Amino acid sequence: MITNHSSVIELNRKALANNLKFINNLIGDKVTLSSVIKGNAYGHGIQQMVPELQYLGVKHFSVFSSFEAKIAHEALTKDATIMIMGDIAEEDISWVVENEIQFFAYNIIGIKTLLRTAKKQHKKLHIHIELETGMNRHGFEHHQLRELIDLIQEHQDLIEVEGICTHFAGAESSANFKRIQEQQKKFLKGVEFLKIKGINPKKLHTSCSAGIIAYPQFNLDMVRIGIIQYGLWPSKESQLAYGVKHEYETQLESVLSWRSSIIDLKEVKAGNLVGYGTSFLAETDMKIASVPVGYGYGFSRSLSNVGRVLVNGKRLSVVGTVNMNMFLIDVTNIDVKIGDAVTIIGKDGEQAINVSYFGNLSEQLNYELLTRLDKSIPRVVV
Repeated sequence: MITNHSSVIELNRKALANNLKFINNLIGDKVTLSSVIKGNAYGHGIQQMVPELQYLGVKHFSVFSSFEAKIAHEALTKDATIMIMGDIAEEDISWVVENEIQFFAYNIIGIKTLLRTAKKQHKKLHIHIELETGMNRHGFEHHQLRELIDLIQEHQDLIEVEGICTHFAGAESSANFKRIQEQQKKFLKGVEFLKIKGINPKKLHTSCSAGIIAYPQFNLDMVRIGIIQYGLWPSKESQLAYGVKHEYETQLESVLSWRSSIIDLKEVKAGNLVGYGTSFLAETDMKIASVPVGYGYGFSRSLSNVGRVLVNGKRLSVVGTVNMNMFLIDVTNIDVKIGDAVTIIGKDGEQAINVSYFGNLSEQLNYELLTRLDKSIPRVVV
């Protein structure tokens, strides 16, 4: 291991380039790609991913919070747009306004709060008006638009409307087809109303990763792409739907691998219990290896006695209860030694454990699994 941590996350530059090519082929040259790097870039690391994405031509980034926006801003290697889709902490308002960070505006109170700082700094707010279209999470209802329009018109010198947006409620599943069609109708109605009142945005955007696969007609001016740039499908249904339409097109490649190493080996006699409690009994003489990763780092406790890892090209079983900082594997009759690499996610020889398989074993969505990977684990570009 070339790190002082007990494991390392590897980020594959070639896979990332492949995935961006895949996305650009889907959306074309006229649609802006906003790279979604919320949740620590879906566990991949904002600091590591931003320079790589910029190198590959990305010029627009979406984060959830002002906290993430600051990390992304520091990681920039050249000029780019950063857009906050959610929370702006009170202590970050001055920084957001000063650095012309764009943000979703979803209620009047939020805009008025930032306006006070904009007036002091003689700077403009760069807003994306979020419309409530059926997600029922946040955004302006139609009856609230009159007050919004009045506020924007009153402060034309301080408010730049960069975009109007909404978010689809589950584009990864055909079960939501009718709901999303209704959302789009409601969105376009809201846009038309705002335009009639003199609010002319630079960009309209609604679609996420699943959206550009299932509803390409809704790409509009910009798309906010998260999970597929990291090489993972929003759902099995999305993958199958794409496969039907584009049988011979480029496929996605997982960017992330996660590796650790064996730190100890132990012989266990038949009849002895292994690890905490009574969850695993050695029915024969066994050899057990310990790996310094546990649920404290994102290796779920639900992987106890069901997880799989790769060592020297062999698929091996997790035995006993996963600890906070360690799990055990069965290496009986396998030629291993202390220091051998353990692949938790990724390839080893002809074998592979992908994120989806790992997630299924631990009963976690791809999104949940990736964002639970401990931020302290080093991310290394390979």
